[in-house]
Amino acid sequence: MLPVDFLIFLQIILFLFISPGPPRVVIVSHSLNYGLKRSVWTAFGDISANICQGVLVVFIIGALLKDNSDALKLIKWAGIIYIVYLAYDTYTRKIDSLNFKSKNLKSKISFFKDGFLVAGLSPKAIIFFGTIFTSFIDFNGNYVVQFIILMTTYVILDFSTLMIYGLAAEKVSKWLKSNPKTLNTISACVLIFIATYVAITQSY
Repeated sequence: MLPVDFLIFLQIILFLFISPGPPRVVIVSHSLNYGLKRSVWTAFGDISANICQGVLVVFIIGALLKDNSDALKLIKWAGIIYIVYLAYDTYTRKIDSLNFKSKNLKSKISFFKDGFLVAGLSPKAIIFFGTIFTSFIDFNGNYVVQFIILMTTYVILDFSTLMIYGLAAEKVSKWLKSNPKTLNTISACVLIFIATYVAITQSY
C-alpha cells in the first residue's frame, strides 16, 4: 500500500531537490574540480546521511530535536562552519590541482565525508523528516513499509538530481579548465554565499 498522498510527497521533494542547497553546491564544487566520476562519492555520502536522519527522526529522536531550538541552532552553525571550511579548502587548493595525478589525492572517503557531513548537519533536513516526511505516514497501518517506500523514493530522486547538478557542472568546467584558479574562486564564493544565506535565513 502506498503512503498517504504519495503524489503530493513526490511534488514536494522534487521542488526541494531542484532548489539549490548546500549538498548541491558541494557536489557542483567537487564536479568542477575533480569531475563527476569521483564526485559521485559525495552523493553517496549525502544519501547515507539522509537515510540516517530519516531513521533517527522518524523512529527515535524526532520530537526531541523538533522542539529543541538550541539543538537545531547548534547543528545549523556546525553545518555553516563546515561549509566555510570547504570554501577555504577549495580556494586555497593549488592551481595545478586539476591535473590527473592531483585529482587522485582526494580519496573516496574524503568525498563521502564531505557529502555526509554537509547533509547530516542540515537542520532543514531534520525538520523535513520530523514534520513533512512523517505527515505522509499512517502510523495506524504498516508504517515500516510506508517508511521504506518514502525513503527509497527520496533517496533515488535525491541521488538523481545530485547527478544532474554534477553533470551540468562538469560540462561547464570544460571551458573553464584553462584557468583552474577561476574554478576554485567560483566554487569557494558560491559555498560562502550558501553559508551566509543559511546563517541569515534559517532561524529556530
